Amino acid sequence: MAEHFDVLIVGGGHGGAQAAVALRQRKFAGTIGLVGDEPELPYERPPLSKDYLSREKEFDRILIRPASFWADKQVTMLLGRRVITVDPAAHRVTTADGATIGYGTLIWATGGSPRRLTCDGHDLAGVHAVRTRADVDRLMGELEATSRVVVIGGGYIGLEAAAVLSKLGKQVTVLEALPRVLARVAGEPLSRFYEAEHRAHGVAVRLGASVAGIEEHGGAVSGVRMADGGLLECEMVIVGIGIVPAVEPLLAAGAGGGNGVDVDAHCRTSLPDVYAIGDCAAHENGFADGARIRLESVQNANDQATTVAKAIMGEPQPYDAVPWFWSNQYDLKLQTVGLSTGHDAVVVRGDIAARSFSVIYLKQGRVIALDCVNATKDYVQGRALVLARAAIAPERLADASVPLKEMLAA
Repeated sequence: MAEHFDVLIVGGGHGGAQAAVALRQRKFAGTIGLVGDEPELPYERPPLSKDYLSREKEFDRILIRPASFWADKQVTMLLGRRVITVDPAAHRVTTADGATIGYGTLIWATGGSPRRLTCDGHDLAGVHAVRTRADVDRLMGELEATSRVVVIGGGYIGLEAAAVLSKLGKQVTVLEALPRVLARVAGEPLSRFYEAEHRAHGVAVRLGASVAGIEEHGGAVSGVRMADGGLLECEMVIVGIGIVPAVEPLLAAGAGGGNGVDVDAHCRTSLPDVYAIGDCAAHENGFADGARIRLESVQNANDQATTVAKAIMGEPQPYDAVPWFWSNQYDLKLQTVGLSTGHDAVVVRGDIAARSFSVIYLKQGRVIALDCVNATKDYVQGRALVLARAAIAPERLADASVPLKEMLAA
């Protein structure tokens, strides 16, 4: 007899775990199954490139909930299993081991897999991603024999890994293909600040850097060959160039989508009784002027999970949460609220040299986002400005002697 659940959740990350939690919090009485392709119980992803990699936190401390919680809440964990097909007409999925699992409602929360290099040597021993516990455990197992690391990709994952590895005494080089780090997510003042910080900590940051291939010696990484012919010798390569959303089974079953799976304001896909949430869900976002985007953040995964739980419980409420994000590098705490994409003006508030400041993003005179470095007060108060799409003169925003909340009141 094939297993069957009233709600089947595919994906054991933040979104999948929170969907189960939110359903039980709302007194959902039916059966819940959670299929995860990793053998671990759901755990937090952000610490992987921070506290877990630096060995400041044991794995047990990054579990989203202890094992006893899932047993108490009667959530059946089907771990180490990967769903490869979805049959929307029969309301069932098939896993890689050939098992079928039936569902009343399906919640797809699979996130994505790390985008791989395509050059020669991309699959050598010593080339790593930072996406799962297994990825980081493998990487940590090689650290003792590693003195030089090349990080390909100057986004948050790459920079966080570079910060930890340089603190561990490794010689680190960051390669970014674009003219600045964080180019896709932040304005130039923030990019230049982080480039300078990493260089001050001994990390070499190379911009406009194009990789031709990974060199090997004895089956392992020996260096990164640059497009200009230069060679960077190293024993380890970390690749942080984004993710590919894991939605093939849904698209193959006829769901709308392309870069992710398309969902409506309640996170419903075009397939009957199938929802999608988190990194893999392409939704129209009010903070991106209604553009259809994927948001790769814990906030988005958790809030969309709650949206789905409400819909299943007959209390539908459209998803309209304010995006927020954070990154820890060295002793710098970056907190972001809103989406800066499409901004046409940037205001720096505070003192960059003092390493406590905010970058405020405007579009047509209105505040759309803030990046706050060691400036938690600005982050907390700036949220209201983003929600209100506040129109405030740039020179006022730049005046750090006036709290942001007073500007809204005025």
